[in-house]
Amino acid sequence: MKKEIKKDLELRNLEAKDLTQFNDILRYAFQVTDEQLLKVGWKHDEIKRSKFPILEKAEVIGWFEDGRLAAQIAVYPLQVNISGNIYEMGYITGVATYPEYMGLGLMSGLMKKSLETMHQRNQCISFLFPYSHPLYRHKGWEIVSDKMTFCIQDHQLPRDIDVPGRIKRVPENNPDLIKLHQEFAQKTHGCLIRNDLVWEEYWRWEVEDVTVAIYYSENDRALGYLVYLIENDVFHVKEMVYLNQEARKGLWAYIAAHESMINEVVGNNYNNHTISFLFGDSDMKETIRPYIMARIVDFEGFIKQYNFENADLDETITFEIIDTVLEWNNQIFTIQFSQDNKPILIDQPSPNWVKVEISILTCMLLGYKRPTYLQQIERIAANKKTVSILERIIPNEKVYFSDYI
Repeated sequence: MKKEIKKDLELRNLEAKDLTQFNDILRYAFQVTDEQLLKVGWKHDEIKRSKFPILEKAEVIGWFEDGRLAAQIAVYPLQVNISGNIYEMGYITGVATYPEYMGLGLMSGLMKKSLETMHQRNQCISFLFPYSHPLYRHKGWEIVSDKMTFCIQDHQLPRDIDVPGRIKRVPENNPDLIKLHQEFAQKTHGCLIRNDLVWEEYWRWEVEDVTVAIYYSENDRALGYLVYLIENDVFHVKEMVYLNQEARKGLWAYIAAHESMINEVVGNNYNNHTISFLFGDSDMKETIRPYIMARIVDFEGFIKQYNFENADLDETITFEIIDTVLEWNNQIFTIQFSQDNKPILIDQPSPNWVKVEISILTCMLLGYKRPTYLQQIERIAANKKTVSILERIIPNEKVYFSDYI
């Protein structure tokens, strides 16, 4: 019966005429009600119109039965900083299937089609926020970053911080905010390069009381920003970005200046370092949970751009990659290092050999877990010398990814 149903389905790109169906399946899948939309300031049907740019700028494909949308997936064409290089990236979002079409393998087909399109468009890596870790792991994605939350009591806030600059509260569309994040993203491993579409998504669900504050140096250069909301005696930090420690201190001094108005500060931290270590009173609550997953779509294209470090000239290493979804990755690659640590692909295999699944390879090259640890838990197969080389040449950096799209 299920096979017969799938035969009647059509796979195609969504168009402007499908906007209502696009909106309806998202509302159904994520249980977004009119009451919730009105609460955060949306007018009736306004969110549907606001989603139109996605159909214009993103790759949205779906399965249809007699013109009715059954399942869909959207891919944003974005860019991300990986170890100092800006990569073209496909960000998967808007994944939804109506329950009566579950079990037909529709989503597997959509994922495969999306990855093929990314490959054609030279988007050699893909990111997503998972609703199911097992599902995406099965398709080659793996966790590459964490989201940390913190709760700081008012009496734990720093005192007597002396910085030469000052804070200015600014509108959400202040150009210094955009420039600051751009500069931050250009120097931060794993950070998303925000285009207009990403900034639209960034503000989509915010209430009117959100405030933006920018720290300026004594030379009036923007060095950091804070996006926050004060509600029910709680200072909510949506995002804190800074280019140097002066700005970090200045932003925390600004938060501390609200001490008489608040009881605690809560927020999210995406740099994979605990907040508590920075405070004199470190007895505070912090939690950690997996956040973003990533997948190498095209290993050959990815590795040619990758910035290795401390590689020896003419050193070689062979990757035996297991990728059950994408055949162009499911093979053996040998790289040799030339000047400036740049890898080139060669035909001759290396004595330094590592066997690894594409998901774990992604996790390792993006710095989420180190080669030694992955060997210890039997997620890569390699001898000690090869692991030692991998430890030396893979940058020891953690992904910073703060966006939810």
